[in-house]
Amino acid sequence: MTPEERATSIDKYRRRAAGYNRSAQHTMALRRRVIDLLQLCPGEVVLDVGAGTGLSYEWLLQAVRPVVGSGTGRVLAFEQSPEMFAQAHARAVAHGWRTEGADASLWHVCASAHEVLLPCAPDAILFNYVHDILRSRQALAHLLVQARPGARVAVAGIKFFPWWAGPLNLLPWLKNWPYNTRAGELWRPWDHLQQHCASWTVQSVHAGMGYVAWGRLRDERAASGAASG
Repeated sequence: MTPEERATSIDKYRRRAAGYNRSAQHTMALRRRVIDLLQLCPGEVVLDVGAGTGLSYEWLLQAVRPVVGSGTGRVLAFEQSPEMFAQAHARAVAHGWRTEGADASLWHVCASAHEVLLPCAPDAILFNYVHDILRSRQALAHLLVQARPGARVAVAGIKFFPWWAGPLNLLPWLKNWPYNTRAGELWRPWDHLQQHCASWTVQSVHAGMGYVAWGRLRDERAASGAASG
């Protein structure tokens, strides 16, 4: 994603931040499903990519609740839209989730996927309706190199219907355009992420206009070392 695209994306979400929680209600069941696909365990670290207004925080925190006597069990999150992040932070304050200190259960910042530096390596990564990040090879590379080798990933998003649906594909394009800068790249929105994974499964949802996908990251550092050895 270019700096111009990032600026456009921030502007798009600035216009829609106030009504975002209401508009997201029809995909909350899918959000729950994709979180479950991560198979999170207490004590793990999970990254919420492009966390928006923090709608996934509560479910993620419940799943990785800290193990007694240890500093593990943590949700990491980032969001580049200041207006969306302000709502996520207000949500954290309202629920009393600790966001300060090395042992905070929730670490979140207002930052882009190209620049965010995580405080620790996630065991699992959630990509929930973050189409522009998935379509940026640079953003994905920057995020994935900070994850643990073999980290679990799960994705939910919008996609085109099969090619033979023809004009019907105007509908997903119109739904995607208000939020993303690459609304036309909906044939295989997951393919850049899939290239980083050793296993991968995709399922269509929402009558073919949506998808969920999940897998595990390859240990690319080990593969790189073997290739140079």
